[in-house]
Amino acid sequence: MSFIPNLTFDLHLHSCLSPCGSEDNTPANLAGMCALAGIEAAALTDHNTVGNCAAFCEAAERYGIIALPGMELTTAEEVHVVCVFGNLDAALAFEAEVFRRLPPLENDPRVFGPQIRMDSEDTVLGEERRMLSTATGIGIYEVPGLVAALGGACWPAHIDRPSFSLISNLGLWDPGLGFPFAEVSRACPPDFLDRPDLKGLPVITASDAHYLDQIMDACQQVELAEKNSSALLEWLKRPDFNAFSPLPS
Repeated sequence: MSFIPNLTFDLHLHSCLSPCGSEDNTPANLAGMCALAGIEAAALTDHNTVGNCAAFCEAAERYGIIALPGMELTTAEEVHVVCVFGNLDAALAFEAEVFRRLPPLENDPRVFGPQIRMDSEDTVLGEERRMLSTATGIGIYEVPGLVAALGGACWPAHIDRPSFSLISNLGLWDPGLGFPFAEVSRACPPDFLDRPDLKGLPVITASDAHYLDQIMDACQQVELAEKNSSALLEWLKRPDFNAFSPLPS
C-alpha cells in the first residue's frame, strides 16, 4: 500500500458561533488562516452546535483544505469532547440530539458573547438564541456510542487543562469509556502523560482557537492511503499511531 504523507491537521477550532469565540473568527477567516498556517485538514468544533460548519466547509474547499464538520460537546459532567463527522447530515443529526438535551436557557450576549451564524462569504445569517455555553444532558459514557452510530469519531479535548477536561472533572482516565486517544493542548506539561493512568495513551494536539491569532502553525501530520476526508475520518475512528508524527520543530 502506498501512502501520501504530511497531511497536517488541526481538528479543534471555534467560530463566532461559539459564545466565547471572537467575532473575527468567521468561517472564511478561519479557512484563510488555516491555509496560511499550512493546515491541510481542519474541523470546526463550536460549543454544542454545528451551525457554522456548512459555511466553514465551503470556505475551506476554496483553499483546498479538507474540512470535517464537528462540535465540541459539553457532557453532563462538564467534560469537553471533540466530535467530528463525515458529512453535514450526520453532524446535523447529532446536533438535533444535543439540542434536545440542552437546558431550555437563552443566551445573554452581554454576559457570554454573541452566537453568530454566517454563510461562507461571512454574511451574517442571524444569532443562535439557545445558550450554547452550558452542559448538555448527555453523559460522557454515552458519547462514543452516539457518535459512532452516525459514523463519526470523538475524543476528549485538552485533557491537560484544569477545567472542562476529562482528567480535571473525572479525576482519571477510564479505558472503559471507549476513546482510542485524547487531545492535549500545545502547552501540555512534559511530564503530564507520565501519570500511571495515562501511560502509553496516544494523543494529538489542537489549537482550540477562539481567536484568529491562536491558530497554530502545522505541527503534526498523519500518513493516509488517500488524501481526503473519508480516509482521515477512518483513521480517527481506528487510529494507527505508527502513521502519526509531530513535525520537526
